[in-house]
Amino acid sequence: MSLALPASLTPPGSRQSQHRIIGPTAPAPARRLHRACRRHPDLSASAAAVRAPVEEAQLASHSNGTGTLELSELTAVGPLDGRYASKVSALRQTFSEYGLIRFRILVECRWLQQLAAIPEVTEVPAFSAEGYSVLDQLATGFGVQDAAAVKKVESVTNHDVKAIEYVIKERIGHNPELAKVLEFTHFACTSEDINNLAHGLMLQEAVHHQLLPVMDNIIKALQRLAEQYAAVPMLSRTHGQTASPTTMGKEMANVAYRLARQRQQLKAVPIYGKMAGAVGNYNAHISAYPDVQWDVVAEEFVSGLGLQLNPYVTQIEPHDYIAELFGVVMRFNTILLDFDRDMWSYISLGYFKQKTFAGEVGSSTMPHKVNPIDFENSEGNLGMANAVMQHLANKLPISRWQRDLTDSTVLRNLGVGVGYSLLAYSSTLRGIGKLQLNEERLAADLDSSWEVLAEPIQTVMRRYGVEEPYEKLKAFTRGNRVTAESMQEFVEGLDGIPDDAKQTLKHLTPATYIGNAVEQARQIVAKCNALE
Repeated sequence: MSLALPASLTPPGSRQSQHRIIGPTAPAPARRLHRACRRHPDLSASAAAVRAPVEEAQLASHSNGTGTLELSELTAVGPLDGRYASKVSALRQTFSEYGLIRFRILVECRWLQQLAAIPEVTEVPAFSAEGYSVLDQLATGFGVQDAAAVKKVESVTNHDVKAIEYVIKERIGHNPELAKVLEFTHFACTSEDINNLAHGLMLQEAVHHQLLPVMDNIIKALQRLAEQYAAVPMLSRTHGQTASPTTMGKEMANVAYRLARQRQQLKAVPIYGKMAGAVGNYNAHISAYPDVQWDVVAEEFVSGLGLQLNPYVTQIEPHDYIAELFGVVMRFNTILLDFDRDMWSYISLGYFKQKTFAGEVGSSTMPHKVNPIDFENSEGNLGMANAVMQHLANKLPISRWQRDLTDSTVLRNLGVGVGYSLLAYSSTLRGIGKLQLNEERLAADLDSSWEVLAEPIQTVMRRYGVEEPYEKLKAFTRGNRVTAESMQEFVEGLDGIPDDAKQTLKHLTPATYIGNAVEQARQIVAKCNALE
């Protein structure tokens, strides 16, 4: 019998910690691992390497006395900050708490600069180059440690935007010129004046620096496949049954064009902002400076940030544009999900093989497996992305009366749907990069499906007035095994068709009955470019 101390009292790596694992009450797999390590010393190092991070995490959880773990990729609650963190880490600059604070600081500094440019606001005279530079440096050079200072102040104020105001005053107060106008920081603003513009800048940065470039990579990858496989014939399937042939390139072109349309629509979505005070009427602004055309000032300010002014707002910008923006991304994602499923099916049919990489494992029990995991991962993450963005699109345009706070917590999830989208896009691109077309399998499928020529034959019969052409082909093909020979005999026996038309039909094969698919595939780049 093996005695062991409780897990919480046993130092990791001690002999007793090992006994705890290998005693007779330990799980059978643990006992087998111990025996294997004794027979094969090399396994001991591997087992220790696996065990060490777990033991370190356990030690950390007890050392702080709270039972909580320090945040890391191993301990993150969500996979975007855990397992997949390295794939979406670029979004931290934009959508993290730091990202939000960074953009709030920028908006507040730019608003103070805007006030200094209004002649009627005499209490804030035009800034000198030095004063302007101090604000510029704060607006554009705000780092993570600076944001930590904001959070420290927020722990006292319990108000995130007020903490921003206090930190700005502290940071610019050393400048004699700016010290005189400290109380014009956040002048006439409601918190949502700052927040809505920060959110708009976050989305603008994500769209132009994250989403559009990766969307373009996917579209270009599909365009290359369309051109590469433009002339490779493929059996179509409608309702899961054999149908008139196409080419693999044409099918890639279909998806590329669909995605390109959504890409252009995303680029065109206007990102709105407001700077109109507590209920959208410039009440406080006008009470202090009634001679200033504040709606004109607001338009100049918001457009100066690269956004568009929404002239009709309450306390909040109503977020309709966010619903529009996410709506476009969701459509792009839905089209890509459709592509993922098609590629999964083509791989299952044997139309594509997948490149293998040394060390990769397809199944824990079936060594032969090369699974289409990239397209499967993409499909799953696209579903997650659309679920989050659908909620935002449905919820954000709704706010009671002039404002309720239900949008505040939801807006903190702007980056979640984007993160899952980018994660899915990278998986799709990785899957595309592994594809190897199996032309022999495509050709064999076509050669076993001569029944698909029933369509062109009955269409030519119609042209020359042959009675009941559809019905005759239906009787010949439906439920019957059709071969090249039987199709030739059927055509040869047709009456009422000119010899040249009959010869054309006799030379037709499933592989050549592809219409203008080749031309369409080869035109895809030009067609997509025409959308711009």
